[in-house]
This record gives sequence, structure tokens and C-alpha cells, in this order.
Amino acid sequence: MLTITAILLALALATALWLRPWQFLRGGALVSPLLGSLVVLPWLWALPWMHTMPLQMHWSFACLVLLMLGWPLAVPTLCTIALMAGLLGSQPWEIVVMLAFWRGVLPATLALGLGAAIRRVIGPHLFVYVLGRGFLGAAACLFAASALLQWSGPTQPGLNKELSLVAHWLTAWGDAFVTGMLTAIFVAFKPEWLATWSDTLYLHKT
Repeated sequence: MLTITAILLALALATALWLRPWQFLRGGALVSPLLGSLVVLPWLWALPWMHTMPLQMHWSFACLVLLMLGWPLAVPTLCTIALMAGLLGSQPWEIVVMLAFWRGVLPATLALGLGAAIRRVIGPHLFVYVLGRGFLGAAACLFAASALLQWSGPTQPGLNKELSLVAHWLTAWGDAFVTGMLTAIFVAFKPEWLATWSDTLYLHKT
């Protein structure tokens, strides 16, 4: 399981770096959301290790990072966040690899695919972007990643699988609510902070 996860993570990171993500930082518009992600998210990701919990639930916000930075820049950013969270929580590299892929890269990649499918099927519309990608899409992708992790990994002793899925479902909606709210705010006041947003495409401006 760990070996497959590490291979998939390495492939995603190599692909992202091959796409030259540093180009997204030209002009400086995405520097603020990038730095904000690197400052805030490591602490949120490390919370379950800093406080004893019967069921360790991680905040992700990977879908928000994807919307802000775009996939090529989001992948190395999420890997860095996982590394920083591991350092804060004094976790071994195996946990960092699992965290980077299952809580970061996989939900962001699923959100990328879902966003492309939504735009192709429904079309580029403002409310589709905010609700479909920022809210409903984030909930679906985060829960799918958590469910896949639980399905593919060993069950913790004394942990009810169905109850765990309910907890993942509720956490995904909490994560998605914040993602959708911030997406709407950024669209209204800071559209330059969203690499996946385009006034021309979604507002039909010429």
C-alpha cells in the first residue's frame, strides 16, 4: 500500500514539475494564496497529531488549493504542506507520503477531472463554478478520496467502518462549505487569486 502510494505520488509530482508550475507565479497574483496555504494548512493538517482523538480526521482544503493555484502548482504545494505538517506532528516519512497523496494530491486530481467534466457537460457558468467546483464538487472529491483510503487500507482495531465513513462524509461537507464560501468570496473580490477562474470564460466578457 505504501509503495503504491509513493509511486503514484512521485508520478503526480514529476508530472506537475514537468508542466513548470513556477510559471503560474509570474505577475505575482498567486503568491498570496500560495503563501497563505503554506502558512495555514500545515497546522490544520497536523491537528490530529497535536491533540488526541479517537478517530483522526484531517482537514484537507486540497480542492481550494487546486482552484487557487491550478493543478501543476497545487501538487508540489500540497506535498510541501504534508511535509511541514509531518514535521509539526513529529511523524515519520511514511505518514507524510500517505498524507500528501490521500489528503492532498488525490482529492485535487479528482477535483481537476470533475471540474473539466462539469464544464464540458454543463458549460462555463458562474454558479456552476462556485457550487459545482467550490462546494458540491469539493465534498464529492474529498469523500471519494477518504473512502478509497479506508477501502484500500487496513481497518483500525475497534473502529466501525460504517461509522468512520459517516465521519468522513461529514468532514468532507465541512471542508466543502469553507471551500465554497471562500471560492465565492474570491470570485467576487479577488478573482486573480483563482488560477482556474476566467472572467472571459465564466462571465462571457470580451
